[in-house]
Amino acid sequence: MNDDSRATAEDSGPPADGSRPLAVFDLDNTLADTAHRQRHLESRPRDWNAFFAAAPQDPPLAEGVALALESAGECEVGYLTGRPERCRADTLDWLARHGLPQGRVWMRRDADRRPARRMKLEILRELARTREVRVLVDDDILVCDDAERAGFTVVRARWADASRELRDAQEREGRT
Repeated sequence: MNDDSRATAEDSGPPADGSRPLAVFDLDNTLADTAHRQRHLESRPRDWNAFFAAAPQDPPLAEGVALALESAGECEVGYLTGRPERCRADTLDWLARHGLPQGRVWMRRDADRRPARRMKLEILRELARTREVRVLVDDDILVCDDAERAGFTVVRARWADASRELRDAQEREGRT
């Protein structure tokens, strides 16, 4: 695998000492409601620039936010997203604006087009080599299935509706 396909992480919070387990949260349709921007995926070609440009206006999903805040009591919270690295500043601003716990954010490199389930599972396995990953919270059925098969505890975020176009984008186009 070349460096362009690896996800990246930067600290957006206090340094992790590794003593607490990780609770790993997806963003789109887990913490952030993407319904208002899914229309950008209905056209051909899909308008990815508009889709990601609208992300700062995502309303928070109460169920996901509550679970992240609750998890912060026992775990270090981190965020694993299929969003491209170029969205980092907007993503960090969104997390802070909505009062989510500070934590590391793992994002796909801009040129990475692997299915979300492959990209995310690779990162989870890497994290699990040195840390306890207590839970993954994600809305993507295929990500959840693969993570469970790999032995991770998963909470399936079923509190938002993803369009067929978004599910297709996650699996076939490696875009979110």
